Amino acid sequence: MATIHRLHPDNPQARTIAQIVSALRDGAIMLYPTDTVYAIGCDLMSKSAVERVRKLKQMSNDKPLTFLCSSLSNISEYAIVSNANYRTMKSLVPGPFTFILPATKLVPKLVLNPKRKTTGIRVPDHGVSQTIIEALGNPIISTSANLQEDDLDDEDFSHQTKTGKQRNVCDLPKMELFDYFSKLVDLIVDDGSDHSYEVSTILDLTDDLNPQILRQGLGEFSV
Repeated sequence: MATIHRLHPDNPQARTIAQIVSALRDGAIMLYPTDTVYAIGCDLMSKSAVERVRKLKQMSNDKPLTFLCSSLSNISEYAIVSNANYRTMKSLVPGPFTFILPATKLVPKLVLNPKRKTTGIRVPDHGVSQTIIEALGNPIISTSANLQEDDLDDEDFSHQTKTGKQRNVCDLPKMELFDYFSKLVDLIVDDGSDHSYEVSTILDLTDDLNPQILRQGLGEFSV
């Protein structure tokens, strides 16, 4: 059974954050809140944990994974950010936006689509997830707690979707969501906030002079 860690949304307890970070460094996967939907995540640099997340989401290795960074400057360590894209992103972070950008060599290959050298990155406007990222010192994987196979994943920026049985557990009330994942993840983080059902807006910035909205979500953006 997963260990549930309850945190204050504005002032997360340092001791509990340390316990979560220690588990993530040991390869744990977690269910945790963001400024959009609840997400499944792990330490970006833990290969075994990323593999477990892929298995849980039934994602093939050629399907990219999004991750959360702490700031715009943190993004620049993992993605190539042009001056034009910096100006675009500066007004949008932190917030409910996923940016598709050329990846740097720091991004593990297991996270990327092998045919594309791009990555999806978010900077959440969320105190608890931000605190975890900063304490861990690494970005954290962020893929929605959504097992509906015939819909675009919250943080999946692939243009292709799968067909299959609908299992949209992300639409469950929070406590039912916790019950569902209690045997599938190691940690569940609860900051006491209401469960959001709105997804992020995905912006493709690979052509920095021609940003494209791949999906309109919670974040408002005009091309």
